[in-house]
Amino acid sequence: MNIMEKIKNHGLLFDGAMGSILISKGLAGNEAAEAWNIQHPDIIRQIHTDYIAAGADVVSANTYGASLLKLEKTGMSKDFEMLNREGVRLAKTAGHSDHYVAADFGAMGDMLAPAGPVSFETAKNCFVRQAEILEDEGVDLFLVETVFDLNAGLCAVQAIQSVSGKPVFCSLTFKETPKGFYTIFGNAPEHSMKVLADHGVSAVGANCSLGSDAMVRLADQIRQSVDIPVIIQPNAGMPEITADNHTVYPETDDLFAANMKKIRDLGVEIIGGCCGTTPETIRKIRALL
Repeated sequence: MNIMEKIKNHGLLFDGAMGSILISKGLAGNEAAEAWNIQHPDIIRQIHTDYIAAGADVVSANTYGASLLKLEKTGMSKDFEMLNREGVRLAKTAGHSDHYVAADFGAMGDMLAPAGPVSFETAKNCFVRQAEILEDEGVDLFLVETVFDLNAGLCAVQAIQSVSGKPVFCSLTFKETPKGFYTIFGNAPEHSMKVLADHGVSAVGANCSLGSDAMVRLADQIRQSVDIPVIIQPNAGMPEITADNHTVYPETDDLFAANMKKIRDLGVEIIGGCCGTTPETIRKIRALL
């Protein structure tokens, strides 16, 4: 079934986190998560397989930080093409049932000018090169996520649209302030979602930064601001550092799933998890749906 038809008729359940699971398996802080596509492919494929078995309709390829600009910071730029191709292939060959594969997209490791050193054209050219590879590998859609600067999101969206006609989803990351929800660049949800929709994005929403309780409130605002599908993927609470210097996410799977059910009941068509969520989290959500 066409993915947009699937969303219209049944909604869509994405997978959960990749990065926080890899950290639990030994990923170092200075290491590119995408390097595991060639260094530990069996682990990456198994994570995808576990999400599919839990009931996810979509798995996101381990390609979020596989832009040339981001890989240069970890010394992996020479493997740029291989990391992207293998990321998609591992996602496509996981599991034993039909599933969609999203090209996870959007990290460049620096901010756009004037806040940072990267020009719009440099970033766009970088994203075009990555999108061409991901499109060639046959992804079903592109997910531009964890965007804290609307202009950077538009840059990635335009790059993808220049090489692919596949659906593009774009998800921003917000903080809750006394005056409401804003990205760290001051982008408000309602305005951001409308701008993205006007640029031909197929689904808009929010991910990361917020736990599921706060995301219920934000999801309501986003749902009311646009007529296109909405995607929401919270963290499993705000990260906490333990006495032995480990990062943990405090929300239980039952609490998270209950909040995701609330979000679906608001009319949000596309849900999933971000940092701290696991295949068990997705299994709990599927059971409630």
